[in-house]
Amino acid sequence: MRATLWFLAFVVLLYIGACVALYAFQRSFLYFPQPSALAGPDTTRRLAVEGAELAVSVRPHSGPKALIYFGGNAEDVSQKLPWFASAFPDHAIYLLHYRGYGGSPGAPTEALLKSDAQALFDLVHAEHPDVAVLGRSLGSGVAVHLASQRPVSRLVLVTPYDSVVELAARQFPVFPVRWLLTDKFESWRHAPSIRVPTLLLAAEFDNVIPRWSTDRLRTRFADGVASLSVIPGTDHNTISNSPQYLEALRAAL
Repeated sequence: MRATLWFLAFVVLLYIGACVALYAFQRSFLYFPQPSALAGPDTTRRLAVEGAELAVSVRPHSGPKALIYFGGNAEDVSQKLPWFASAFPDHAIYLLHYRGYGGSPGAPTEALLKSDAQALFDLVHAEHPDVAVLGRSLGSGVAVHLASQRPVSRLVLVTPYDSVVELAARQFPVFPVRWLLTDKFESWRHAPSIRVPTLLLAAEFDNVIPRWSTDRLRTRFADGVASLSVIPGTDHNTISNSPQYLEALRAAL
């Protein structure tokens, strides 16, 4: 009997220890900062925010149109600059390096990513009245929140999710993830207030963001606001390689 009690106590302590470790290191599971491969005075702009100056990969262009891009959790957005510049020659391009990524100082958190996104939008909107926003994977949560707070003209969400906390809860079902997570990225909370044309792009074989999460997010928008397009033969990391991906973006933007 005593041995059983000791064993149960050990299991409880082990479980509590695992919960503490999950709470303490949770952001290391969510963010994977990358250095910038393409950085130079002609392609990098600094964004002054509270406590930091962030790097923004840019392709300047005069005119009313601009495109802001928020990347995935392990993405060096600077590598996308030539692609976006070629695909959208009539847009000024702004690709945000999150805190800790690509020469931006600090460490990323949900609150900081969202406030930094608003600061970037305000800077861009002062120069370009027609600002489209594109968010991929983790960045889709940043983009949804921004579109609920600022007058974006169009919104595109690539491999988006309904809620990061819901994804984590299903991945770690034995832990009280909903209590432990601080960065929840609950896009479903912000989608209902968005009124601009919104396109959700899903990969047919996405092995990172389950299809049910993308489908659930689409239902959160008001009727007639959001549409869903599935890019065939692609997964989470190859969706942008498909010609149909570029076609869908051009049609939306």
